[in-house]
Amino acid sequence: MDRRELLKTIAILTGTAVIGGELFLSGCKTKDDFKDVNPINTNTSTGLPKVLTAAQVALLNEIGETIIPTTVDSPGAKAAMVGELMNTIVTDCYLPAHQKVFIDGLKAIEGQCMATYKKSFAECTAQQKKDLLVMLEKEAKPFNEKINKEDESKRKLLDESNNQSIYSKHIDFVPSARHYYTMMKQLTLLGYFTSEVGMTKARRHVAVPGKYDGALAYTKGDKAWAE
Repeated sequence: MDRRELLKTIAILTGTAVIGGELFLSGCKTKDDFKDVNPINTNTSTGLPKVLTAAQVALLNEIGETIIPTTVDSPGAKAAMVGELMNTIVTDCYLPAHQKVFIDGLKAIEGQCMATYKKSFAECTAQQKKDLLVMLEKEAKPFNEKINKEDESKRKLLDESNNQSIYSKHIDFVPSARHYYTMMKQLTLLGYFTSEVGMTKARRHVAVPGKYDGALAYTKGDKAWAE
């Protein structure tokens, strides 16, 4: 699947822009072109140490597996090692302010688990994990809707300013961080459906496609094609 189309699909599924998507499309190498109003550190350039710990990556794999669990038909997000990919994207494609929201969100999830279940997320049952993420999904919707409206106003003001200046002086719009769970869900979907597991196990894949058949019969329940 084309990266741009995948990002559009994820944005539709989560109801908001994919944070870091503009840098992901450009290879995560143009971070310096984006101004960040709330930096928390400077050790975030491509090639430098990742910002997440091994424990945080393991937690993200557990969260991802709850979002896309293993089934009899295909492996889940943990098999696709979405946590490792999230670490790369959060390091290389997220601005520091977005990183802070993401990392604070991981702490919030663990804190909520300890307060509710007296154990870590990884130690929770599958149902407890699901219940917690469903609660966060409901919490995230109104939060993101508010941010979407605020960002729309900010974008319009920036566009007006850019239109009154020469192109070399234009400033790229940087979206505000969304709810931390939404950001994790976005990266889970992105990581899974760009992985070998997601492309070849969850979807149908033919390494060397045959002829085009516009009238190919569809059987209910068939997996979507990867290409």
